[in-house]
Amino acid sequence: MTDLTGRRALVTGGAQGIGRAIATRLIADGARVALADMNEEGAKATARELGGDTIGIRCDVRSAADARGAVAAAVEALGGLDLLVNNAGIEIAKPVTELTDEEFMRVLDVNAGGTFRVTQAAIPALAASDKAAIVNLGSVAGVSGGPMLSAYCASKGAVLRFTESAAMELRQAGITVNAVCPGIVSTEMADRLVDPIDAVSPVPFHDLINARQGRPGTPEEVAGLVAFLASDDARFITGAHYLIDGGLTASLF
Repeated sequence: MTDLTGRRALVTGGAQGIGRAIATRLIADGARVALADMNEEGAKATARELGGDTIGIRCDVRSAADARGAVAAAVEALGGLDLLVNNAGIEIAKPVTELTDEEFMRVLDVNAGGTFRVTQAAIPALAASDKAAIVNLGSVAGVSGGPMLSAYCASKGAVLRFTESAAMELRQAGITVNAVCPGIVSTEMADRLVDPIDAVSPVPFHDLINARQGRPGTPEEVAGLVAFLASDDARFITGAHYLIDGGLTASLF
């Protein structure tokens, strides 16, 4: 386990899936956590289940006002902010020929725009910390394309370029900015990809993942990498993205 004793963290998309696993790991490592999610009741329920002084906050990351409000609520409840995890995200699996303009832009607005908005809102609070870190959730879809996922791939590629640029800008303020890039992880979001991809792929989705990745990853494995990037051991790491995909992107067969 990493030592995050006393760290104050805000995790977006924290009501379920990878976000919940990240919050659970941060708390286990000694951090205090605020969960922000569009599903306010889900965020509050998860906060109650995780216990301690964990709080749940409503935040639609498509809104700059919501982003500012979530950061302010976290800072007030926790007494400051040391760590931001930009995890909130969506995907829409459709062929390019069927994807609407509204759908494409919605995916970019949540995944890339949300990362920007919450980061921008959190910078003043993070700059007051001497252990400040931002960890963005990228994806293997940000480093290579995939069928039915043009909007998602575009959004996650944007997250990685934003991570690099923000890292250079925020370095002098002592804020590290990195990204983690999971492969297929066992979540409800991944489950929703099965039918659309099976409809266009000659190889069933699960057979493809088992062949290329070995097995699906777990949210807890992703959370462990996030915790490392938030720790003192990663203070000289910034502007980087880390693949956590069982070799998916390295595999030819």
